[in-house]
Amino acid sequence: MINKTVMAFRIGVLLLSLNAAEAGDLCFQPGEKLIFELKWSFIKAGEATLEVMPIETFNGISAYHFVMTAESIPAIDLIYKIRDRIDAYTDIGVNRSLLYKKKQKEGRSIRDITLSFDWDKKTAQYTNFKEVLPPIPIMDGSFDPLSAFYYTRLIDLKENMVIERPITDGKKNVIGKVSVVRREKIKIGENTYDTYLLEPELREVGGVFEKSKGAKLQVWVSADERKIPVRVKSKVAVGSFIGELISATGVK
Repeated sequence: MINKTVMAFRIGVLLLSLNAAEAGDLCFQPGEKLIFELKWSFIKAGEATLEVMPIETFNGISAYHFVMTAESIPAIDLIYKIRDRIDAYTDIGVNRSLLYKKKQKEGRSIRDITLSFDWDKKTAQYTNFKEVLPPIPIMDGSFDPLSAFYYTRLIDLKENMVIERPITDGKKNVIGKVSVVRREKIKIGENTYDTYLLEPELREVGGVFEKSKGAKLQVWVSADERKIPVRVKSKVAVGSFIGELISATGVK
């Protein structure tokens, strides 16, 4: 069950693919760290983090480095231990992905995935330990799942928008879509947030993201220039999985 909780959070924050827009000044900065509590129904299952690392040099160019982690709590470790880390790199303008790495330990499943981008050839290549897949062609401006989320935060959201952007995991390159359903206020603990409710479309990205059949995903982001995710929710056959923001440091 905990793996579905983490998956719900991961899909929700990683599936936000984007339409081209004038980004202006970036709404995040190195040092930003968001911490989420993960729950299955009303049971605490773990924590997840999203972090903007210091600017790095990647193949001679300045690059953003984004990190996502997920970790089950000790009580859940006895049932299904999770230790996940994703590293994603983009150019400094957040226009396309440069590199994506995922180290995943969930129960007995262990993965060490690297997604390499070759923009001269417009290809991406997937490896997982000794499994090496042939490079696949990718569209201009393609993102890995984590980088796509950060690019989402540059978009000027409006109700009833349908947002699109190419996204790849090295196996497929598809157009991800998300609908901006409405603007609404929600309460998390003692805090009230003015948010936009986003609903990613899963049908077209079934080959890119793991998901439960019939799952419905909803993501609430702050209705300001920062677009900080404050809640992620997934409804599946066995219940609801929720990730809620409990700490935000280093934000603009």
